[in-house]
Amino acid sequence: MKKIRVVVSGAYGRMGREVVRAITAENDLELVGAFDSAGVGCDTGEITGIGANGIRVDASLNSVLKNSKPDVVVDFTTADGFEKRASAIMKSGARLVTGTTGLSDATLKKLEKQAGDKKTGVVIAANFAIGAVLMMQFAEKAARYLPDCEIIELHHDKKLDAPSGTALATAEKIAAAGRSTERKEPTKTVKLDGARGGDFKGVSVHSVRLPGYVASQEVIFGAQGQTLKIRHDTISRESFMPGVVLAVRKVMRLKKMVTGLESLL
Repeated sequence: MKKIRVVVSGAYGRMGREVVRAITAENDLELVGAFDSAGVGCDTGEITGIGANGIRVDASLNSVLKNSKPDVVVDFTTADGFEKRASAIMKSGARLVTGTTGLSDATLKKLEKQAGDKKTGVVIAANFAIGAVLMMQFAEKAARYLPDCEIIELHHDKKLDAPSGTALATAEKIAAAGRSTERKEPTKTVKLDGARGGDFKGVSVHSVRLPGYVASQEVIFGAQGQTLKIRHDTISRESFMPGVVLAVRKVMRLKKMVTGLESLL
């Protein structure tokens, strides 16, 4: 059986380390390279606790792509410099699976065009946890009948962007379900800027950043005499790995960019 050759971009980060462990644990996948600007020279097996594997973190993505010739690059980095990295990955002929959030619409459109022109698979998802994907789908369905809602997303205190990509993706689905794009705002006096959260197409989105959290989200719907809460809690980053592994396998058969893990389920 020919294994799928995988490079992890952002391998020294929290998510990157989980991806290294997950890829290594699968019989049909093979870790062949690792890129990050941090932890350069570290053995990825040693930093993830699975034992030395000889795959060291390289500071040059182009070097990793050239030397390892991957089938797929799994990217969990930052929006800063993403477009350049994605372009290098596409030029190398590798497919891309990414959970990097905070990407602009212009960047996504450019990536979609590159994937289409090259007929190369790309999977971009705000969240790879199966439960989180279901939470978004349930919220989308509920919004058809209970249009008044707000989103509270809670993440660890090291997360660099707010709101989360999952919260914005959820709000987008809710808005697309037919909800009014004008926020109902009864508040006449705002005593603290931002107290009512951000306004995304009429949906109030609130971000919490505290130690102890990994990732959680609650969508609260309100109607006459009732409320409905749909919540998903990520207890550990391991919850994302089944979705990542699924995406790595599925992207091999794609010839375009798809958005959201739900597109693969």
